[in-house]
Amino acid sequence: MISPVSVISPPDAGLLDPTLDGQGVVLLDGHARLRVWSDAADAIDLVVFDDTDLDWITATEPLVPIGGGVWEITTPLLRPGTRYAIRVDGPHGPGNTFNRGTLLLEPYSRGLVRTGYDGWRSAVVEGSFDWGGIAKPAIPMDRTVLYEGHLKGMSKRHPDVPGALRGTYAGLAHPAMVRHFLDLGVTSIELLPVHAFTTEPRLLQHGLANYWGYNSLNFFTPHAAYATEEARRQGPEAVLREFKGMVKLLHEAGLEVILDVVYNHTAEEGIGGPRSSLRGIDNRAYYRQQQDGAYIDVTGCGNSVNTSTDAAARLVLDSLRYWANDVQIDGFRFDLAATLGRDAGHVFTPAHPLLRAILDDPALAGVKMIAEPWDVGMGGWQTGNFGEGWSEWNDRYRDRVRNFWLSDVDYARRASTSPVGIGGFANRLAGSANTFADARGPLASVNFVTAHDGFTLRDLVSYDVKHNLGNGEQNRDGADTNRSFNHGAEGPTDDERILATRRKAMRNLLGTLLLSAGVPMLTAGDEFARTQRGNNNAYCHDSVLTWLSWEHAPWQQDLYAHVRHLLRLRRENPALRPSRFARLGERTPSASVMEWYDEHGATMSIERWTDPSHRTLQYVAASTPEFESFNRVLLMVHGTERPIEVTLPDVEGVARYVSLWSSADEKPSAGAESFAPGDIVSLAGTSMRLFRAE
Repeated sequence: MISPVSVISPPDAGLLDPTLDGQGVVLLDGHARLRVWSDAADAIDLVVFDDTDLDWITATEPLVPIGGGVWEITTPLLRPGTRYAIRVDGPHGPGNTFNRGTLLLEPYSRGLVRTGYDGWRSAVVEGSFDWGGIAKPAIPMDRTVLYEGHLKGMSKRHPDVPGALRGTYAGLAHPAMVRHFLDLGVTSIELLPVHAFTTEPRLLQHGLANYWGYNSLNFFTPHAAYATEEARRQGPEAVLREFKGMVKLLHEAGLEVILDVVYNHTAEEGIGGPRSSLRGIDNRAYYRQQQDGAYIDVTGCGNSVNTSTDAAARLVLDSLRYWANDVQIDGFRFDLAATLGRDAGHVFTPAHPLLRAILDDPALAGVKMIAEPWDVGMGGWQTGNFGEGWSEWNDRYRDRVRNFWLSDVDYARRASTSPVGIGGFANRLAGSANTFADARGPLASVNFVTAHDGFTLRDLVSYDVKHNLGNGEQNRDGADTNRSFNHGAEGPTDDERILATRRKAMRNLLGTLLLSAGVPMLTAGDEFARTQRGNNNAYCHDSVLTWLSWEHAPWQQDLYAHVRHLLRLRRENPALRPSRFARLGERTPSASVMEWYDEHGATMSIERWTDPSHRTLQYVAASTPEFESFNRVLLMVHGTERPIEVTLPDVEGVARYVSLWSSADEKPSAGAESFAPGDIVSLAGTSMRLFRAE
């Protein structure tokens, strides 16, 4: 049970209160100004260190309060390259954890320098950069294809990337990687966290590392370990330059950069964990807690950032502004976004001032905003409940698609009938109108079948259960309900029949993902059927288990060809990517008018939608032109393992159907076979087929 807690009442001016402007270091002519917010502090000191000995304090100067909880100092001690920290003193009592002896990271630091295995210093970064007139690609949402991957893991093993660049910011923007992204047909590279992060002590005890990066130290600094050795040697400014250089090169190629950002919690963990920054600055204001100081943890990570206070919410907003403007980032995926929308009573509300500000702030205009719409607290599952202007990870889509092609098929093998009909699957295929309000439309749904968290695509069709012993938690971690199906053998097998069925299942899953209305998200490596050997929670493995392999068997190259072909078909057929939901009896621009037929070419009856014995569907989508030419497609879906004969429907204005793709083919067909309405087409068991209706 989450208990209410007294919090600092936000000022009437709200998040854009000018009192909160200019926090962190602002470089002036020959000197600099530092501002730090702490409403409860009694004193704040600036501590400056020697340039090379980060334990040698060369100067200590006090900050003075200037109102609104803001403390300030203007000094020549701060210059580009200066290493510094702050010390904060304040009252004792429940919820306060002040200690004037603790050296703290300044929250707005643009650079960090490590000292020892667990110590850090802030660094002043000048940050100028020549963008060469290269603008953001500004890819429309209906044409966006997200490619979610790990910054290091994508290029670490690529043979055409020079060794010194592999696994780095520069490596991701190397021509070999750019060629892959462009050839595949994705538009937006969504990077797992690249804010500076650290590994939890319990993982270090097991000889493991936090690989994914969901353990932020600071919201303004790129993770230095992802920079080249040369940049790290030169220091934080060079690390930031390399990061910006990556963004510039990807933009030059027409590719967007989306950051997975972790604002819901920090690396300070629970009470008793590290006191590295916010906890020592104003614990009561920055973290959600009960009146006795016990933390309210709705993230599962020990603490939850209290965005019901203006200072914490403003910290998040200012970080977004920095990355979107100074670093030219195109969009953000918000980890556990429900936490950010919890009010002073810890209840989620779509009208939360921070959620509204993120969308309304002119400094963030045109930036893509994607919510992971849940956390682990009470009332934490909020899929479909974020406001207009947000896109959301659609876990209902993921679960339904996995069920249809995997767990339902497994059930049918044992029970001789499927557990459900095709109606729920069809709803997801058409944009999840039962989840997202009409005003938001299908582009509110970020469709995915896999993500960094969970089984890879290949493991999804190869394992019934997780195999996480290597994580050091006796296989207790990771999801137990995966909706996966091993098709007759757990893990690796030489049975060609099972392998062929798995390959077709992967093509069905990918075909559904890339032909559905909404914004598709492809997980890096799924185009080549990457495996993690059944580990569905590989967050702690920085190794060949998680790095992408670029050596592929012929069947993996065939799967890649399917993904590439499907993405081309998505680009060429606007009926597959509507921006709005169609309304019965109305002409809605940029919508797709959808008609549904059964295997006999007849309009789907109500009974057929829910009958588990009828899992065959013909889906006709016709675009309503606004910016592109008229387009109409027919997608056949067959969800049982028995082959079937399907009669093409007689649709007004359609003279022929031209075959574009079939999931039954091991390789994408180069032909374009034509059929007339009323012709009979053979469908293999559990398969899909796409036609253009002309």
